[in-house]
Amino acid sequence: MTSGAAMNSAGPAADEAASLTDHLRHWAEHRPQQRAFSHVAFPDGASGALHRTLGWRALDARAAAVAARLATVASPGDRAALVLPQGLDYVAGFLGCLYAGVIAVPLFGPELPGHGGRLAAVLADCEPACLLAGFTATPAIRDFVRDRRLPDVPVIPVDQLPVRRHGPGPSEDGGRPESSPKPNPESSPDSRAESSAGSRPGWSPAARPRPDDVAYLQYTSGSTRTPAGVMISHANVVANARQALAAFVADPRTSTTVGWLPLFHDMGLVLSIAAPVVGGFPSVLMDPGDFLRDPSRWLRLLGSYEGTVSAAPNFAYDYCVARTAPEDVDELRLDRVRVLINGSEPVRAGTAERFHKAFAPAGLDPTTHCPAYGLAEATVFATASPLDEPLSAVACRADALAEGRIEVTTADDGPARPTVLVSCGTPVGQELRIVGADGGALPAGHVGEIQLRGPNIGLGYWKHAGLTAETFGFGAGEDWLRTGDLGALHEGRLLVTGRLKDVLVVDGRNHYPQDIEETVQSVVPLVRRDHLAAFWVTRSDAVGEELVVVAEHRRDADPTADDLRAAEHAVRAAVSARHGLRLGALLLVPAGSVPRTSSGKVSRAATRKRFLDAGFGPR
Repeated sequence: MTSGAAMNSAGPAADEAASLTDHLRHWAEHRPQQRAFSHVAFPDGASGALHRTLGWRALDARAAAVAARLATVASPGDRAALVLPQGLDYVAGFLGCLYAGVIAVPLFGPELPGHGGRLAAVLADCEPACLLAGFTATPAIRDFVRDRRLPDVPVIPVDQLPVRRHGPGPSEDGGRPESSPKPNPESSPDSRAESSAGSRPGWSPAARPRPDDVAYLQYTSGSTRTPAGVMISHANVVANARQALAAFVADPRTSTTVGWLPLFHDMGLVLSIAAPVVGGFPSVLMDPGDFLRDPSRWLRLLGSYEGTVSAAPNFAYDYCVARTAPEDVDELRLDRVRVLINGSEPVRAGTAERFHKAFAPAGLDPTTHCPAYGLAEATVFATASPLDEPLSAVACRADALAEGRIEVTTADDGPARPTVLVSCGTPVGQELRIVGADGGALPAGHVGEIQLRGPNIGLGYWKHAGLTAETFGFGAGEDWLRTGDLGALHEGRLLVTGRLKDVLVVDGRNHYPQDIEETVQSVVPLVRRDHLAAFWVTRSDAVGEELVVVAEHRRDADPTADDLRAAEHAVRAAVSARHGLRLGALLLVPAGSVPRTSSGKVSRAATRKRFLDAGFGPR
């Protein structure tokens, strides 16, 4: 390695205006053959996994090919919707939009079960000039557009675009057995990082994007309201990628992200695309469906690389424990895992304990579990627990928490048992404050709305000026983002208590649905963990509100009428004793019945609507 190459190997970090595509171009020039992005597929009936890999130069060429095609059908500032499956084409399509100055809209294809209505609504809202798709899915996408009476726009098959090849060396790897660890990119034969890059493919952007130009629209998951497109600028995404690197990646030279989170989801996009592009380290992708069919696939990939960084919602860690046999744990190698981010709301201490107990024999370090907090309006990442520290859980007096205060207790049983909150750490490259109902900042130990300020805060909502002013505070003498989440600072770290819109206030006391859901699943063994929703509806006599819980029963259960009566009796008693609330109704429904957002979270809003519409049967 020459001294000049060493100077260039760190990336354009000193340039505060550097965009994602500036970083991509840098790595393509200075590390052309180093492994950049890999996709691991699990074909039906195949004996192993199929690995396909792109180096930085090959990825840059593919992104340039997308940009060249976009230039023929769209102008800068137009939208291009990505309705691609998880994989290398998705990455190239997203980066190609940024090269072309076209606003990317990360979405999913119509084949995603149960989300056709959301896809149609988002396409109607963002008004794309074209759709980026795979060749085989193009007919189905055209049918979807026609059947939903959406505007007929060009569908570009990303996997059919001509790509110019330059220089020696393969651009892709073929298949490797699933059990074979992939080489470290810094030591692999194809990591001729400092060799001459040759010329770039025959396309370059007409103008470099300005930092405040919109790079993409990140549509919210819709857990509490109709999805809205957050305008994320080029500066926002690079800032948040750098914040993620500071929080989770100790050394980019020995790190690899491994992710199954959807790339249309904020965390999946930033952790699996933006952060690796900014940091110049490899990213390994797998399909969310492949994880759900067999979570051990993810676990094996985690152990196949040094310094692995990954993320998953809380339910996924419990899912791994439930679906992995103890004898299979011996085949895993998890001592190489660096960080496992848990970005759910809430993060459950019991989940982390079960996960690490189950996989400790595979060498998993308990300090790898890293609770974090974020939201699409902040690009994604906001706070994170420090690396190499064990999970910090705070047992809070339930009665004090209901009154908006954090009071630590050691009690652990009976009706007065505490609410356990997991620390989500401290802000990363941004400011955080807790605000009361009057708009004033609250001192530590008091619950209020979480508000954020920093370079990663989005520009507002697409075509929703009123909602933008209300949420982002622009034009009101403030520039704090109103998150709509409730929390408190305790010993300098954030405790998230719930969603503002989900809280029921009874006699001046706050009742959080996730606490009630935890009570229900702890007293009824029939209930599938984290597959239930508690919400409030107007009573039939129109006097006040009552509590309703809709919960999926286990797949292997076929509850009788007696089982249902016993479950309702147990829940009614527990909810009364622990929360001082009267249960209006408990519905046990088949697995798969409770609506979820496109990112996999239970949607209380959609569950409530379905209940009111008698979608679960007669009330």
